[in-house]
Amino acid sequence: MARPPTIFKRSANLLLKHITTEVAIGDTLPTEHQMVALVGGSRTAIRSALTYLHAQGLISDLKERRLLRKPARKDYFDIADLQTGPDRVRQVLMERIYHSDLPPGAEFSEAELARAAEVSTISVREFMIEFSRYGLIEKKPNGGWRLCAFDRSFAMELADVRQMFELAAIERFGMLPPSDPAMAVLDDLIARHEQLGSVMPARHKDFPALDRDFHTFLIGLLHNRFAQGFYDIVSLVFHYHYQWDKGNEMARNQYAAHEHLDILHALARRDINGALDAMRIHLNSSRSTLLQSIRTREMRAHSG
Repeated sequence: MARPPTIFKRSANLLLKHITTEVAIGDTLPTEHQMVALVGGSRTAIRSALTYLHAQGLISDLKERRLLRKPARKDYFDIADLQTGPDRVRQVLMERIYHSDLPPGAEFSEAELARAAEVSTISVREFMIEFSRYGLIEKKPNGGWRLCAFDRSFAMELADVRQMFELAAIERFGMLPPSDPAMAVLDDLIARHEQLGSVMPARHKDFPALDRDFHTFLIGLLHNRFAQGFYDIVSLVFHYHYQWDKGNEMARNQYAAHEHLDILHALARRDINGALDAMRIHLNSSRSTLLQSIRTREMRAHSG
């Protein structure tokens, strides 16, 4: 049986979140036009989502669309189901880097990554070819791929562009109406950061995945494909090169989590100037720790 299209599943999840907070049992759902605007999808995706809600027993029928019960966790599609082949390759690559399964300079094959991501080698090759244009991975002459290092100037240029995108994302957040679905995501991120903070430092190694979700949320507010593609590079560069300097990893993760919460709480208060100030502090910290990791790598290279 064919897998349901990703856009339909994303639309269904967004619609479920809206129903949870905005629609009372017995009320009718918004109009089709309103739902298209709400989830940023298409009429086809919305109609497929409505058919799914009816099949799950959430709405009375496809014409009246009266809510019969509130959504439960089982009604949502799993996050992994919402990813395309390249998305899954990206996630597996990043997670292996975060957990040191792929240390700096590591080599790996397309088949190995395809098995881990449960995708075809064609999906892996497409992702790697696209990603290699940044010079952070390279094709080996005898097959396979290698993670590459980079210098201080590359890091500084990357940090400068990152700052432009992320500050713009915060300004964009300030333009959103209170009913925007992004508000629910913001609340979830605050809860997840507070939960992780309560079990720090024992669970500090869980921070990189949360860090990725935090910045992906912000970049997603721009609705800009170039910004989204750029953040793949940011995520790889920053977390990859932190592997060279593990000495203060726990303190670095704890501090970054607190910085994230300062930004998130300011956004929740709709204090955009405060969020911008908190983001500048966070980006300056990230820049400093990245440059320190590069110095550590260079010193080890010279001593070796």
